Amino acid sequence: MDASSPPRPGTLAPDAVAHQIQVEQIRLLCGNLGSSVVPGILVALLIVYALGERAGLWPLLAWAGGVIVSKLIDFADARRILAMSITPQQIGAVRRRLMLLHGLDGAAWGALAAVALDTGSPGGSILAIGVLAGVAGNSMSILSPVLPVFISFCIVELGMLAGWVWIMHDPSLQVLSAAALLYVASLLVQARNSARAAQAAITLRYENTELIRRLQHESERTQQALAQAEQANAAKSKFLAAASHDLRQPIHAQGLFLEVLNTTPLDPMQRDVVAKLRRAADNCADMLHTLLDYSRIEAGVVEPQVTRFRVQALVGRISQEMAAQAEAKGLVFRCRESRAVVSADASLTELILRNLVSNAIRYTDRGGILVACRQRGGQAWLEVWDTGAGISAAQQQEIFEEFRQLGNPERDHRKGLGLGLAIAQGLARLQGLTLSVQSVPGRGSVFRLTLPLARQDDASLAAALRPLPPPVRHDLHGLRVLLIDDDQRVRESMAQLLEHWGCRCHCAESLEQAEALAQQHLPELVISDYRLRQHSNGTDAIAVVRRVLGKPVSALLITGDTAPARLREAAESGIPMLHKPVAPAQLWEQLQRLSGQARQAHPR
Repeated sequence: MDASSPPRPGTLAPDAVAHQIQVEQIRLLCGNLGSSVVPGILVALLIVYALGERAGLWPLLAWAGGVIVSKLIDFADARRILAMSITPQQIGAVRRRLMLLHGLDGAAWGALAAVALDTGSPGGSILAIGVLAGVAGNSMSILSPVLPVFISFCIVELGMLAGWVWIMHDPSLQVLSAAALLYVASLLVQARNSARAAQAAITLRYENTELIRRLQHESERTQQALAQAEQANAAKSKFLAAASHDLRQPIHAQGLFLEVLNTTPLDPMQRDVVAKLRRAADNCADMLHTLLDYSRIEAGVVEPQVTRFRVQALVGRISQEMAAQAEAKGLVFRCRESRAVVSADASLTELILRNLVSNAIRYTDRGGILVACRQRGGQAWLEVWDTGAGISAAQQQEIFEEFRQLGNPERDHRKGLGLGLAIAQGLARLQGLTLSVQSVPGRGSVFRLTLPLARQDDASLAAALRPLPPPVRHDLHGLRVLLIDDDQRVRESMAQLLEHWGCRCHCAESLEQAEALAQQHLPELVISDYRLRQHSNGTDAIAVVRRVLGKPVSALLITGDTAPARLREAAESGIPMLHKPVAPAQLWEQLQRLSGQARQAHPR
């Protein structure tokens, strides 16, 4: 053990801790001695100077020499003690040696009474008594950490003073001596208190050291646990991203095959089976898209595009899509008309409202649902009311956490994944909006999205209120499409659907094949999966085709990735992107837009 640093009590028995506290008291005393050597020597020399003529120079020089030697011996012994490691067997001997040496130091100082009191000068006697009392007071602050050492010094020093005064039979000196003894008695009380305080401080130091050690240990454990949790979370995210991608591929292909099958002649029973298969596929796609929405928010690839729009148009679309779901459960679905025009991202706001309405339908068994918008000052409160089971106050913040569902311990898939409200909250924060809930258990809930109203004097407000022109429909017949995907099922299903729509489709599974087919068929549109083999991606493939053609051919990325890093990479490419499983209607709408651009770039 290093003699300069205390051990850790947490590793010692109680007796060993008590021993270490005693050792620290001794070290404190020895450390204090250095500050008293020079002042003590100077005081002795001043006494010689002040009383040399009255008491005799040589007796005083002899006394001062004894004091100086005593001080130097005490200092040297203190340095030796500080440099040694004191064992439990040595502690008693060290204490006794300190008592002996400081008792001799007290005798050296006390000898001043024999030299200076019998001078016939009251001033000299008063000076001698005052010096001895002052030395005793100074010793209290230095020696009190080990109380027996201070007592030893005082008894010898002031005992010699009292004895010499008693022999002299001088009443005035006896009074001064008695006052000095009373002063020393008070010093003993203070020394006892000081010793207790020193012991308490040392004990507290050990307790703090132990507390710091435990905190460091717990901090290390916390850091290790955090690192393990981060590693586990990264591994989980990587696994879920890979599993999600692999799961999306067959579901994507299944949806495209079912769309082709649905357009063929079928008897009633076959059509009913196909309809049920499509509903099952749509259910899987909905859950996967929910995970995708959450991943896109986590990846930070969602950027709000603020526009002015009518709230009623958004509410109307939600009503057309979801009223049937509510009525199928026997619920009353109502929407209140609103003339509010707000400033926000219309598509993100619609997704928030869709999640709120879907959640209300899912957790309401009787009564109804109301979607309404109220204007309050410069804000619009877009609200979804339900008569469901309600939410307790303690759980009203928990429901916005990921994968948190109330009242679904069996994890019924019909009640979703527990991400709808987390997604809604994330999209609201992304736009700087506030999403809140008020609920009474047993009576229902109201979810409120606060939106800023558009300024009435805004020049673009009229454009926002103007109805959109009907979309231009393009004939896809004869459109040359190059499809790049390394999954055979996806290539076959996509090719069949594109050819059913009239496109001339050529398929490639690698960059090399894509380059060769581009040179042969001069595609007008490129559709590529984002993740391809040999660590290449769809943006690389599209760049190769454009280089072959020597012009920026229209392109579309389709990805099944949900990993945040890949989502960011794909979004940064600037190429339009759809996420697997892609609904046929969604693909059709995107092809309508891109085919118009392709025909303008490649007129026939």
